[in-house]
Amino acid sequence: MTNPMTKPSISKPLSLERFPLHLGLGARAESQPEFTGMEWYAAYAERTAADGAEGRLVSQYSFTENWTSWEMHPVGDEVVICIAGEIMLIQELPDGTASSVTLHAGEYAINGRGVWHTADIASHATALFITAGVGTEHRPR
Repeated sequence: MTNPMTKPSISKPLSLERFPLHLGLGARAESQPEFTGMEWYAAYAERTAADGAEGRLVSQYSFTENWTSWEMHPVGDEVVICIAGEIMLIQELPDGTASSVTLHAGEYAINGRGVWHTADIASHATALFITAGVGTEHRPR
């Protein structure tokens, strides 16, 4: 039950593409500093380490080119929601087989825990990611 003496807090609007969001323990939602590139992820991991595998990074990216690397999230699943354009997710399954799925606006897919994945972009795509990011690994494509 909500305490009637507590006023809900309303934050200012932020661009998800510039300022990712962290979902933490205790149903917390915390705006993150502006995304500055790949080095940003190490600082994010330090800021949110106490949430461990249960913490989730919510981020949005726009793409005009195929990804140049693969990634894998060893502690949990990643949800990929296409919000504009078309993105083809390519997954390398644990048994060594490959699988792919093309997402259009409003569709989503799940990159399972431990599944290596990359993406191809038809011409452009914007996607929302909800990621269990602890221990994420990358390798060249």
